[in-house]
Amino acid sequence: MVSSKLNLDTPAYVVGPDRKFSILDLLDYFQQMGSLRVSDLHIKVGSPPIYRVDGNLQKMKGPAIDAGTIEVFARSLLSDREFERLIRDRSVDSSCFTEYLQFRLNCFHDTHGIAIAIRALQTTPPPVQEIGFPNNVWQDIVRKQQGLVLVTGTTGAGKSTTIASLINHIARTRACRIITLEDPVEYQLHSNVALVSQREVGRDVPTYERGLRDCLREDPDVIFVGEMRDRDSAMWTLTAAETGHLVFSTLHTRDARGTITRVLDLFPSSQQDEIASQLSLGLSHILTQKLIPRADGQGRVVAMEVLNNTYAVSNLIRLSKLEQLYSQLQTKTKDTSEERMITLEKCLASLVRRAFITPMEAEKWANNPLAFVEEMQH
Repeated sequence: MVSSKLNLDTPAYVVGPDRKFSILDLLDYFQQMGSLRVSDLHIKVGSPPIYRVDGNLQKMKGPAIDAGTIEVFARSLLSDREFERLIRDRSVDSSCFTEYLQFRLNCFHDTHGIAIAIRALQTTPPPVQEIGFPNNVWQDIVRKQQGLVLVTGTTGAGKSTTIASLINHIARTRACRIITLEDPVEYQLHSNVALVSQREVGRDVPTYERGLRDCLREDPDVIFVGEMRDRDSAMWTLTAAETGHLVFSTLHTRDARGTITRVLDLFPSSQQDEIASQLSLGLSHILTQKLIPRADGQGRVVAMEVLNNTYAVSNLIRLSKLEQLYSQLQTKTKDTSEERMITLEKCLASLVRRAFITPMEAEKWANNPLAFVEEMQH
């Protein structure tokens, strides 16, 4: 069978009388501006290409894209099998590489035809010291031998980057076995001191649940579960953390308290007390992060809430007294391994004082604007 896949440099988008852009030309903009500033590209019928720059959508100066052009782009990005799945199932996840960057993409159908959403990923994660942790909690995490570390936030908040940086540091400094389950694989992690295996859900393993079942028989020390999507994946993730593994995973939540509530809500009410007890014993840390536009307009900076599962926190989780967690975040702030907690509002106030972000921007992103104002006054 002759492949109908086109090359990334196949010209298709007419931008002038004698000028056509390929999808590769559009992807090169990520490299020119830096993938930390330009995070996404959106392509749909009836609109010019739209980039997300520093968190905001910006239209490219050019004509609207027609259906034929987008089909060429889709065939350039997808394999024949993936394109068939796009036509049959109406959407498909995939990834592609250029010389400098890796991209995660989703092709789907809307009312006007095929649309494409592309997310830029660096091929290797940044050093963990450059993530922007508000304290030295990362040093405690990379030394952990067991426990569950949840990194949470909205889509595009940099959760996968934070986890990849932590795991990459472990891979370079500790002789251990690391297995990841991702959908799709976003960063290429290399076996340095550690031995690393990355498995992609849908390609190397059918589901997260199956991957976790397999994983527990593959002698891992460190496990990364791309997302706790449902009850089964959450149960196996908690079991892995409880049985002596260091486990990383992500959730879409806005604060530490909401993260615990979200995990419990995955289970029926009759089982929640049991899960709360399991979580109180297995949890290590919750890191909830947001990417805030910088005051100088040059990119974004991480604001992070950090919950350390101390004895007091564990007791609150077990007794379901989650409303008292915020006071722990407010008071246990010493930069020692026994504490190292911080509220998002305190972190935002610190970024304002250091002139990284503006007070107006910080207040807009705060979960509790009143608490942020109080932090600024202090």
